[in-house]
Amino acid sequence: QVPLVASGGASVQTGGSLTLSCAASGDTNSINYMAWFRQGPGKEREGVAAIRTGSSSTYYADSVRARFTISEDTTKNMMFLEMSDLKPEDTAMYYCAADPTRHATWALLSEREYSRWGQGTPVNVSS
Repeated sequence: QVPLVASGGASVQTGGSLTLSCAASGDTNSINYMAWFRQGPGKEREGVAAIRTGSSSTYYADSVRARFTISEDTTKNMMFLEMSDLKPEDTAMYYCAADPTRHATWALLSEREYSRWGQGTPVNVSS
């Protein structure tokens, strides 16, 4: 197991920016992909962004493309989600996840493909 710890959630106003962090520990060499998911009030958990570790390959949900940027610092076993131009609909609990079962593009933002999850960090965007 690879413990994941998400942090950085906060309350911001519409149009604001925020960066979330996810720290991985344990056997991180086995991780090929990591991702961010979110679950808004009364909504299902949805994939936001994914990254192939050690590469520049990134994947985004259409709803956040051009506003969110996923990145990593492999030297520190950290993953980040830079969020800009935040909207009230971005309000959610954000989770980091690692090591999806399948690596097809469609799978990387699919909740059921991941078994390793961090605890959530809350983001609240007020209008």
